[in-house]
Amino acid sequence: MKKVKTNSSSKNNKNLASPKGMRDIINEDYYSFQGFFEKAQEVAVYYGFKPIETPILEDEQVFARGVGEGTDIVDKEMYSLKTKGGDHLALRPEHTAGLMRAYVEHGMQTLPQPVMFYKYGPNFRHDNPQRGRYRQFWQFDMDSLGSDKSIMDALIIKVGMSILEEAGAHNLSIDINSIGDKECRGAYIKELTNYYKKHLNVLPAVDRERLKTNPLRILDSKDPKTKEINENAPDSISFLCPSCKKHFKEVLEYLEEMNIPYNLNKNLVRGLSYYTRTVFEVIEENGGEDGSPLTIAGGGRYDYLARQLGSKKDVPAVGFSIGVDRIVDAPWYKKLSPRIIKKPKIYFIQLGSEAKLKSLNIIEILRKAHIPIAQSLSRDSLGSQLAIAEKLNIPFAIIFGVKEAIEDSVIVRDMSNRSQETVKLSKLLEYLKEIK
Repeated sequence: MKKVKTNSSSKNNKNLASPKGMRDIINEDYYSFQGFFEKAQEVAVYYGFKPIETPILEDEQVFARGVGEGTDIVDKEMYSLKTKGGDHLALRPEHTAGLMRAYVEHGMQTLPQPVMFYKYGPNFRHDNPQRGRYRQFWQFDMDSLGSDKSIMDALIIKVGMSILEEAGAHNLSIDINSIGDKECRGAYIKELTNYYKKHLNVLPAVDRERLKTNPLRILDSKDPKTKEINENAPDSISFLCPSCKKHFKEVLEYLEEMNIPYNLNKNLVRGLSYYTRTVFEVIEENGGEDGSPLTIAGGGRYDYLARQLGSKKDVPAVGFSIGVDRIVDAPWYKKLSPRIIKKPKIYFIQLGSEAKLKSLNIIEILRKAHIPIAQSLSRDSLGSQLAIAEKLNIPFAIIFGVKEAIEDSVIVRDMSNRSQETVKLSKLLEYLKEIK
């Protein structure tokens, strides 16, 4: 067989690299993510939210119908695949559509309403990777399903802001808008369409196409020319029906009562088609690389999503989503530590086959007593194991050799002064409690 030649080891390394825009999360980074999740979970639980986990893969139509045709997510960024059985699936680009699918599928409308969930996990979008944005990215979401009351909008915002502040965020404010409901949005979209038609020759091709399918998406455009046109676009608040106006006024009153600063942003629609009424984003002042404002979370109300997915009835709902990658990368992040991580105070050293054979049983005794250890069971040399213990700056070592294995004892060594004492296994836990 002909041997394949390679130019260099770097070529092999390139073939082994993670996909563009995706990364391995290891060591302290892993604990930073886990620590944030535990803090977010803790806050959410205190407000009455319960956990849910939905599949990473969903039927493609869940997102095509829910997130919406004409959005960048569905048109450009979604990872789709066809299974061997002919099903068209997609990696979830966001959590909400899958959550609503689960709510309808499992008949949760029969439960006391609203039903409140939190969820955490990776999402996938094939967009341009940049600071704090990855093609596989992590989100923490909270959602309330089954109530159209304005206090639920306020509750969701309050819980999200509390999580961010507990994680170390400061100088936060809310950009907020109301895009109305099916009673009043039609008139607004008609006015918006007429406005854009006057600027048709200036609009980029992508926004001219959006004008045919979903004019609201143009307000979310990142194109500099469109942004300039949007400055004078008609605002949705002027077209709100009495019911939507009342709802929005109440949300703002709740924010004022809770001393949450907000800014009315008439062009805010968010990048997903399922939103109705309240939409918002959490802005960190000076959070960008150039000192510009940075969006670190967002959400809104999505009262018609259930029907878009095929339900016979609407399900009023509101949600809040936090981009975790940006949080853990932020200079203000508190580097929250997971609760299960305990710095080991004991390094377990074994010597000889007889000791190695019994080592796992001793470690299990320590685990059941909630005593965390470090070890290198694969090594045989006393010197190499002690060197690792010193390098890790672990205060005590347990040495378990052939003699100790026969006598059911261990040697406990104080690494600071190298003094040591032989302790019977039956007395070990009692002894360790005294020296801790």
